[in-house]
Amino acid sequence: MKKLTYNVAIVGATGLIGRKFIETLEKRHFPVNSARLFASKKSEGKKVFAFGKQLSVETLENNDFKGIDFAFFGAGKEVSLNYAPLFAKNGAIVIDNSSAFRMDEKTPLVLPEINGEKVFGSYGKIIANPNCSTIIALTPLANIYKKIGIKRIIFTSYQAVSGSGMKGIKDLLRTRYGFSPEYYPVDISENVLPKIGEKTANGYTEEEMKMVNETKKILNADFPISATCVRVPVENCHGISVEAETENEIDVTKLKNEMAFDAASYIETPTCKDSDGKYYVTFGRLRKSLAFKNGFAYFVTGDNTLKGAALNAIQIAEYIINNTNNIG
Repeated sequence: MKKLTYNVAIVGATGLIGRKFIETLEKRHFPVNSARLFASKKSEGKKVFAFGKQLSVETLENNDFKGIDFAFFGAGKEVSLNYAPLFAKNGAIVIDNSSAFRMDEKTPLVLPEINGEKVFGSYGKIIANPNCSTIIALTPLANIYKKIGIKRIIFTSYQAVSGSGMKGIKDLLRTRYGFSPEYYPVDISENVLPKIGEKTANGYTEEEMKMVNETKKILNADFPISATCVRVPVENCHGISVEAETENEIDVTKLKNEMAFDAASYIETPTCKDSDGKYYVTFGRLRKSLAFKNGFAYFVTGDNTLKGAALNAIQIAEYIINNTNNIG
């Protein structure tokens, strides 16, 4: 018999994404029976009003994780590597927002609008939430990628400082008022930083390779993909330029209606303001490619803390609930 309510845990509950988990679960009326909030020792015992009651923040060390149906992880890679398997071992479905398990062959990497079916059989396992830029860039392709025969994709992302968490936001505000940066290597307030993450052996950064490898896994693709990721002085919402080469000629006048759906809204000239706080991405600047004989280009914006993180994770849980007869 299908459950009516679920026991949830939020790991990293006092951080930027953790707070978005709480806010979004509440706004979407997720069927929460009980909730447990976990964070670092400095937040232990802190009171947080969530789900209609005062909850005390717990630490992960030497704790009991039994009886949890869904565990939403938003505390970073190391915490996920150390504790997500323990939650899963105790029967929870772990939905992890970090990069810890994304490229693990046995771990589903899920964007529900594209490959939601990958969640099946996930009871007691870990599901990876894709990188924020990957989610935002791919969502407008959900309805068309299978039928248009993509041969190549080039991404260029313009990523808000909230992608670095509160430390990124604080650095933007600090440098706007003339103080030296404490997190970024440069003053980000009137600047762009074409390096997100460390460089890898091939010269691309970790963030760029996330977009490349995650796109291949989500789309089950073997075509060439390239990405350039740039940090920009915007507090929230990423913008991404996408150019795709296709097998056959594309009629871009028809693409707008084919690409638009409830998770991807068409706006002729999308900006970050159009997506801030929204549960959908906005795409536009749709045009025929000049670089490829057959292909098209578009620009998409999305709230990296919502559809790019917390919302997508919660939609994964909702997909499981709506498509599974019994959980737990």
